[in-house]
Amino acid sequence: MGKKVLVVDDEPGIRSALVYALKREGYETETAADGEEALRKVESFAPSVVVLDVMMPKMDGYEVARRLQSRSGIGIILLTVKNDIVDKIVGLELGADDYMTKPFEIREVLARVKALMRRLDKSGDGEPAEAASAAEEARDRIELGPLRIRLSHRSAELNGSELELTPKEFDLLALLISRPARVFTRDDLLDRVWSMDYVGGTRTVDIHVQRLRKKLGEEHQGLLQTVYGVGYKAMAPAGGDPR
Repeated sequence: MGKKVLVVDDEPGIRSALVYALKREGYETETAADGEEALRKVESFAPSVVVLDVMMPKMDGYEVARRLQSRSGIGIILLTVKNDIVDKIVGLELGADDYMTKPFEIREVLARVKALMRRLDKSGDGEPAEAASAAEEARDRIELGPLRIRLSHRSAELNGSELELTPKEFDLLALLISRPARVFTRDDLLDRVWSMDYVGGTRTVDIHVQRLRKKLGEEHQGLLQTVYGVGYKAMAPAGGDPR
């Protein structure tokens, strides 16, 4: 996967500053000044990460995030002048992977882009699947009941149908089902999946679990169970193989 970042903001100064910093880090960049242009650039430029302002003309960042939610392999970092937890939650529920409030430090934006890019990396630097050993192949696949995950492909299937997951949703689901019955605290999940102090706090974990359960569907929501007052765990269906 190429290191492509689309910077979307209606303020030219912010666009210029972010593009300058990203290019110095080796990223290929494009810009857009409004939401409609952003959607066009996503199609033509095919970015890995979109740094997306919320308050923009023609179409705001929330609507752009909503429209990109069904597209796997694109990470979204929202930028906004707002600092209300409700705004953060709305952004996360619409598919954003990260959230930063203006004014921000350019170095922090770069760090978060880098962290998100690592999760999205599908460059396949390892051996081809056909040459992999049985042990490597086993490590690459995680199964829990009807759920199948392929780590190298960053793909998840439920009863043979692919799930459309955001990068954070995939990382969270893979972590939980890789340790069936193990209870993870919210702080532990926040640290392992987000890898840094996150503005949304542990509420971020709850939102992502809710989104995963919705995508699993009512019949399979029991794969992810709440341990009240502690956190979450993954459990195989009754009578299933916990692997």
